[in-house]
Amino acid sequence: MAAFLQWRRFVFFDKETVKDAGDNGKNFVLPVSISACDSGRGHIVLGDILSGQIWFLTRSLQLSSFQAYKLRVTHLYQLKQHSILVSVGQDEPGINPLVKVWNPDKRDSGNPLCTRIFPAIPGNKPTEVSCLSVHENLNFMAIGFTDGSVVLTKGDITRDRHSKTLTLHEGTCPITGLAFRQQGKVTHLFIATLEKVHCYTLSVKEYPKLELDTHGCALRCSALTDPSQDSQFIVAGDDCVYLYQPDERGPCFAFDGHKLLAHWHREQLSQILSRPSEKQILTIYDLDNKFIAYSASFDYIIDVLAEWGSFYILTRDGKMFVLQEKDTQTKLEMLFKKNLFVMAINLAKSQHLDSDGLSEIFRQYGDHLYIKGDHDGAIQQYIRTIGKLEPSYVIRKFLDAQRIHNLTAYLQALHRQSLANADHTTLLLNCYTKLKDSSKLEEFIKSSESEVHFDVEIAIKVLRQAGYHSHAVFLAERHQHHEWYLKIQLEDLKNYQEALRYIGRLPFEQAESNMKRYGKTLMHHVPDGTTLLLKGLCTDYQPHRDTANSEEFIPVFANNPRELRAFLEHMIEVEPFSSHGVYDTLLELRLQDWAHEQDPEKVLQGAALSLLRSDNTVFDKALVLCQMHNFKEGVLYLYEKGKLYQQIMHYHMQNEEYSKVVEACKRYGDQEVCLWEQALGYFARKEEDCKAYISQVLHHIDQNNLMPPLLVVQTLAHNSTATLSVIKDYLINKLQRENQQIEDDERKIRQYREETAHLRAEIQELRSSAKIFQKTKCSMCNSPLELPSVHFLCSHSFHQHCFDSYAESEAECPTCTPGNRKVMDMLRAQDQKRDLHDHFTRQLRCSNDGFSVVADYFGRGVFNKLTLVTDPPGNKTGVGSLETDLQRDLLIHTKRNT
Repeated sequence: MAAFLQWRRFVFFDKETVKDAGDNGKNFVLPVSISACDSGRGHIVLGDILSGQIWFLTRSLQLSSFQAYKLRVTHLYQLKQHSILVSVGQDEPGINPLVKVWNPDKRDSGNPLCTRIFPAIPGNKPTEVSCLSVHENLNFMAIGFTDGSVVLTKGDITRDRHSKTLTLHEGTCPITGLAFRQQGKVTHLFIATLEKVHCYTLSVKEYPKLELDTHGCALRCSALTDPSQDSQFIVAGDDCVYLYQPDERGPCFAFDGHKLLAHWHREQLSQILSRPSEKQILTIYDLDNKFIAYSASFDYIIDVLAEWGSFYILTRDGKMFVLQEKDTQTKLEMLFKKNLFVMAINLAKSQHLDSDGLSEIFRQYGDHLYIKGDHDGAIQQYIRTIGKLEPSYVIRKFLDAQRIHNLTAYLQALHRQSLANADHTTLLLNCYTKLKDSSKLEEFIKSSESEVHFDVEIAIKVLRQAGYHSHAVFLAERHQHHEWYLKIQLEDLKNYQEALRYIGRLPFEQAESNMKRYGKTLMHHVPDGTTLLLKGLCTDYQPHRDTANSEEFIPVFANNPRELRAFLEHMIEVEPFSSHGVYDTLLELRLQDWAHEQDPEKVLQGAALSLLRSDNTVFDKALVLCQMHNFKEGVLYLYEKGKLYQQIMHYHMQNEEYSKVVEACKRYGDQEVCLWEQALGYFARKEEDCKAYISQVLHHIDQNNLMPPLLVVQTLAHNSTATLSVIKDYLINKLQRENQQIEDDERKIRQYREETAHLRAEIQELRSSAKIFQKTKCSMCNSPLELPSVHFLCSHSFHQHCFDSYAESEAECPTCTPGNRKVMDMLRAQDQKRDLHDHFTRQLRCSNDGFSVVADYFGRGVFNKLTLVTDPPGNKTGVGSLETDLQRDLLIHTKRNT
């Protein structure tokens, strides 16, 4: 039986007779005497063998024609990419075929423009044309003849001047088929005869020829496939259909029967076979999917043309039939009804069905196999739906069926395509653990990093929960899930040394964060190694020499003071400018050692003081620590460093160190004078005999006049041991100095009164008598005076040019101006401070000598009553007027010119 008889037959086309829309639905009638047909560019082209006309049939079944030849048309070739029609026919009797090239888009007297005419004759022999082919690039045209010759026209086939014609092939057997094949820049020409198949390479200058086979085909029984099928040359013989590449013969299909026509369109081969009953069988084959898409008998078929998405069949009786292909979904439904899922899948792929459509076919096929009990086959189909079908649809089926092996295969495929979520990973790992398939489990987790298609963190969690700690650790380490690695090592495996080693190999930021998280645990179990790692982390962490903040790791040593001390001492040695927290903590540790251990050599005391003197500790914290541990040397050092002199003296007072109290007053009394007063009060409150210390304090108070005598007496009155003899010398010295001060003040008063009287007399003289200027020299340059000159009442005289050069004002004496200005500034300052009541009160309250403050403010005129003084009637001059005039005349002298 022939192979094609084993192929399944389908009716994937609907056959209809073409009706004439304008003639009440009657059958459309073709022109008579059709000899050649072709299609393309939106129309069907027909050649008339009797009248020489060429007809154009549009999709709306409109016919138009023009006279192409005087006698007949024998061949037509319509290019698909250009509006160019090539025809072969005769204008005169005999064997004289003419080739004409037409451009239907251009018109010449209403007809298509004929761009070229040339005779089709190989050499000088008159021969009939058997076949015709034109390359789509318009650079090649091949004409086959019945004598076995092939004429090739190279160049622009639409013009005579730009092309040349040559005889490419010669033989004795008629040419039955021609086809151009373009692959990249290489052009081939397939030639079929009744006996052989040849291929010429036209892109090589010598046009090399290759004989592909020793049997050929009948006329019109060859065709060229689509580029999607690698543009193979099809030759339909009576026994088989052969496919050819330019250099070899390809596959063949055993379709026996006498072939009348072979046509290729959209991945389908159409064949017409003759039968003894004079019926002709049209069969459409799907060679890729190996089934017959359509088969039917017709009467006397002229040709089969593909245009407007359908097949058109022309018959001798003038009828035209159309075969409309069913849509892909309809085809698939027909296959589904017959459970031909494999064929449906192949068909869908060949029809370029989208992924959603293919997925639905796989699902239906999988459901079919699942119902039949073929779980292994079903899971393979379900795997092909991954990415389109919801995974839960498949998972639920196989969970219910307890088909763990099949479910595992599906989940593995889901992960390979990186479409698994956390639940899928969990389920797959549970499948492995339930099956106890350690090899599959290791293969899954130990796949190369480029092939990881699962959530690593979820996998680690599941493995840890299932007790596969070694697998979980491997996964965590390989994919750098440091936190999970350490968590498993420390919490599950208790492998503290390995966890510490792992942290030491991490990048700086991750090592730092993990030591903060797990440092206490590691310090408890491996203190030496942990301390060593922290030293490196905080000083010189390789390879980038990063440094962590050592203060942040102090809590790690909460229960390890020995290691903490070693760590902190290392820090201040390597990093002298470590944070205050490091120094404060180390100080606390050293003070604890000092407080709890014997220190006869004062080594521990010196170590603690060295930290205090380093200026790296926080003052308040250090002071509290020294006070807590009763570290006297440290407390006193910090008091002195912070200039807390009163606290130093109070410290000695609390410890009843009398000599140290006096020493503190002598040492810091210049900075804080109140220390002497406080020391006197301290000793006055003591009931034991402190006369010696009181005498020293009184002596200093007396020498520096630090306290009023009355206050001193009142202070010492509280001490029962302090007798009059203690303050006898103090009181005598005080009274003597005050008497001396009174005498000095009285002397100054007399002096100031005499000076005032003299000034008033001088002012009166200036007002009542003329002033004679007898100066002979300039007060500025000390040169003899010359006119013009300037004289002032203060008895200073100047050259006019000297006065102009040095005077700041025309009304003031240049010599007296600086002194007068100082006096005026003092008066203004006193006037501005007259209302400073709050300031006066504050000074009076804080001063040890209130009398001096009051005297100072009396001198400024703060307590003077402000009185407005005017000249009395009768030009009598009063005291107020006199003082006002005195100030004015003394400070601002009237300029007089001579």
